[in-house]
Amino acid sequence: MDIEKVNSMDFGEFVDVFGSVTERCPLIAPAVFSQRPFSDLEDLEQHFFAFTDALPQSGQEGVLRCHPDLAGRELQRGELSAESQREQSAAGHTSLGAAERLWLAELNAQYRARSGFPFALAARLSDRAAVPRERARRLHCPPTQELNSALGEVKKIGRRRLADLLGSHATES
Repeated sequence: MDIEKVNSMDFGEFVDVFGSVTERCPLIAPAVFSQRPFSDLEDLEQHFFAFTDALPQSGQEGVLRCHPDLAGRELQRGELSAESQREQSAAGHTSLGAAERLWLAELNAQYRARSGFPFALAARLSDRAAVPRERARRLHCPPTQELNSALGEVKKIGRRRLADLLGSHATES
């Protein structure tokens, strides 16, 4: 799909196509729609990210709370979005043993208790072994630093999802 196609979409089509760029956060795609026309993928990305960046801290935390836990309950119950299912599968989370799932569930609970939102990591860009190491490291970050780290991961996820939708092979930054 090229940027001209994106710019010619009506509201409903745009929201249907781009509503999953930011996980289970239905307000962002409609807000971004109003910023058309976009000059290219980077411009479209910037509008998605600028919306989140402009939110107050409570809104940014709300965006993070929309994300599922990695290898969490939603994965086990088959309740992930199609995008999250693919991403967690690619990261090896669908093939965890019971002991590893339990250990990650404990780490998820510790992280949520400390931060107030789920651990966000661009799973598709990380190998399975990196996830618990990164989560353990980030458990000890100051709250503002962790909020920024988590939002950075959400942007990586969104960037990859946009690239997938537009058929681009953009690199991660």
